Amino acid sequence: MHNIAIAIHGGAGTITRVSLTPDQEKAYRVALQEAVEEGHRLLLEGKSALDAVELAVTLLEDSPLFNAGRGAVFTKEGKHEMDAAIMCGRNREAGAVAGVQGVRNPVALARAVLQHSDHVLLSGHGAEEFARNHSIPFAPERYFFNSFRFKQWTDLRDSDEFMLDHTEHLDEKFGTVGAVAVDREGNTAAATSTGGMTNKRYNRIGDSPLIGVGTYANNDTCAISCTGHGEFFMRAVVAYDVSCLIEYKGYSLQEACDEVVLQKLVAFGGEGGLIAVNAAGEVAMPFNSEGMYRASKKNSEPTYIGIYKET
Repeated sequence: MHNIAIAIHGGAGTITRVSLTPDQEKAYRVALQEAVEEGHRLLLEGKSALDAVELAVTLLEDSPLFNAGRGAVFTKEGKHEMDAAIMCGRNREAGAVAGVQGVRNPVALARAVLQHSDHVLLSGHGAEEFARNHSIPFAPERYFFNSFRFKQWTDLRDSDEFMLDHTEHLDEKFGTVGAVAVDREGNTAAATSTGGMTNKRYNRIGDSPLIGVGTYANNDTCAISCTGHGEFFMRAVVAYDVSCLIEYKGYSLQEACDEVVLQKLVAFGGEGGLIAVNAAGEVAMPFNSEGMYRASKKNSEPTYIGIYKET
């Protein structure tokens, strides 16, 4: 019987102890704990890593605290365009969607693409039509409305600027969500979901739905979900780069993650982090920003929850 493990993230950025009130910090910790422990419960029951990461990400999408699903940010047009991906490390099958509107849980749609189509990535109206054909739930616009999100957008909508959720001047921090897991069969999986950037234009798509960039899973190496400034993660092909360091250079999971996040991305000017797990049940959660919402649980060990840098 293999080790079981799951790790999740809720975004990385300038998250410091002075940037969150005690009540805000408590709310984030509760949301992270629920998501990671529910995913871990499935693993304990013998369910697949794919099931575990989908459930964990679904719970994070359902929380208005994070920039995914219900908490997705506003676009230039005042809409919500969401991206998501999911990947199985056993056979490297993957499903992803980009720029979808109204879909209650984009990760569920990505799972449907994986299971019920011959494609990997669907976008826009086509992805939404696919969702309706496969009974994926939609939600009305009011479901996605959040007063703080709305203020973020109104501060920028008359300009050509866009904003990452983890910029320093924000009073609250939000971000992309993701999960990675390994099940009792030693199979890995990864899932990522995001609402992108506030005031984004031209149907901008980030790294989250791109296989090998923001999301990747391979039993022979690791499963990864990334969070941060997507343009830099795309240019650095982050997730696959970590996998390649393990496969071709024999790096350990932690060594590979640290090399990419703490060295290569920093040299590139990229801010963010990632979570990773391998078939042996090892977990890595490096980030080069001030903080990253994160949690993990392995076998019967206590749940770990982190927000800030640890000294």
